[in-house]
Amino acid sequence: MQNGKPMPKTKEILVSLCAIAFVVLFPHTGLIPLPFGYCIPVLLLVWLVLKISKETFSSIGFSVKEISVRALAIGIVTSILLFAFLNGVFFPLLQKFKDLPPVDLGDIAKIKGNTGFYIFLLAMGWLVGGLYEEIIFHGFIFTRLEKLLPAKYAVAAAFIICNIIFALYHLQLGTEGVITAFIAGCIYHALMLRNKRNMWYAIFCHAAYDTIALTYIYAGY
Repeated sequence: MQNGKPMPKTKEILVSLCAIAFVVLFPHTGLIPLPFGYCIPVLLLVWLVLKISKETFSSIGFSVKEISVRALAIGIVTSILLFAFLNGVFFPLLQKFKDLPPVDLGDIAKIKGNTGFYIFLLAMGWLVGGLYEEIIFHGFIFTRLEKLLPAKYAVAAAFIICNIIFALYHLQLGTEGVITAFIAGCIYHALMLRNKRNMWYAIFCHAAYDTIALTYIYAGY
């Protein structure tokens, strides 16, 4: 026992670590040729692991019943402040000390002036960026890590590790993209934890941030 918390069994540890590795690495394999097609097998695995451990999606913070106007409003306002801080304060100051290469946008750069592709990516920003990534990272991965770590440090350590993983998941965006993902991930996650682990706060903040960023790129900035 760790301060009243039962020690995780070897099987639970292996299942959790393998599941975390799969949900992080599989999307980058390109094995499913459909855009964002990796979401389906990853979510199925998450559902299976939760079922095995007698949990549900609500156990990791996602419940349709918890959606609210307050979560939407706070998420949007926070995303605006976060975007303004990162692009108006943090990175301009950082560039004075370290010359960072621009974010590698890859195919996302094609949305400039392309309204159809822009609308498609906006939808994916809400469904994949907001909903899917929050369920996977700040829901599933965070709670798996929290269960594996010593109770005294579980929340803090799981928070840091989870958001480092979230940042590295965006490695294809380059150094600036990884830094952005880490800071933004911490904000999304903190917002969720601050509001009784209601994931909708993180989902709305994440989706709104992606909307702002995509619109910024679409407009040619």
